[in-house]
Amino acid sequence: MPPELILDPTQVDLSRIMADRQAIRANNPQRFEMEQIDAISLLDSTNHVIVGYKDVHSDEFWARGHMPAFALMPGVLMCEAAAQLVSFYIVHIGLLNGDFIGFGGMEEVRFRGIVRPGDRLVLMGKGKRVHRRQSTFHCQGFVGSTMVFHADIIGVQLSLSRLTGGGGPES
Repeated sequence: MPPELILDPTQVDLSRIMADRQAIRANNPQRFEMEQIDAISLLDSTNHVIVGYKDVHSDEFWARGHMPAFALMPGVLMCEAAAQLVSFYIVHIGLLNGDFIGFGGMEEVRFRGIVRPGDRLVLMGKGKRVHRRQSTFHCQGFVGSTMVFHADIIGVQLSLSRLTGGGGPES
């Protein structure tokens, strides 16, 4: 049974762009093939809700080899797109304490449909726990009105100096 909708995807105005790719780059570190969000259309910091999308193209790095002759967007990339969506939210509302938001985990992941080149993957996230150290968002992905996946995405604050061994209490 799919979960209750965060929002009805047919009622979200995706033509309203509150953050384009350039604005997303100002908040998220991913570049080149790993940029999985094209635009943010809604950000509601009162209810901890964010909506964005990725337009899936036939020249995506995975399209040639992931199910040749029937390209399917890998589920892990759908989850990565959701993680980038919620990372943008956390940085945008000023909760970033470290250098960036890292992928801390996923729970309750289910894939319910396919995403193919030519599709627009609409992503929604709603904060379940929004905190400086660790945040959890329930995320849903849609193609049209069809929910293609849902997952709880966990984001954690990361510091480059702690990851590389330079500085910090453990050094």
